[in-house]
Amino acid sequence: MEYQVRAARITDVDRLVALSHESLRSSGGRGPLVAADLLRQLVYLPQATILVAEEGRELVGGAVLALRPSVRAGGYVGTVDLLLVDTRHDVDRVTEALIEELLRSARNKGCTVVEAARPEDPEERDRWSRQGFTGGDPLLMRAVADRAAARR
Repeated sequence: MEYQVRAARITDVDRLVALSHESLRSSGGRGPLVAADLLRQLVYLPQATILVAEEGRELVGGAVLALRPSVRAGGYVGTVDLLLVDTRHDVDRVTEALIEELLRSARNKGCTVVEAARPEDPEERDRWSRQGFTGGDPLLMRAVADRAAARR
């Protein structure tokens, strides 16, 4: 199976929300309608990256990266706000593909660090660890560019 990762389009939002429905409900989110409206806005903003992973024409995963400036980090910090994968597919491979593309996007947008909430599930933490993320509660972090390069 080959998974293709690409930037989300406005037409992907409803499929992404449907896939994330349980994740949004369990994380204290305000529900799928609010999430859909916010994702539609983020698709067009340069301070965010929304990616989807597909197999054929089926959406099998998605991720959201939000950017914020940080003097301490010496550039922007990218925060992985959402990463989800349809469990009927190869979760390891889809997660790896999404994280790789998120890191590339973060680097291209001037981020020096990417952070993500530390998952409770040990298998999920292992997936992040294999991608170079380290740290503990509450965040995992990974450098994506050295600070000197970010200042140029």
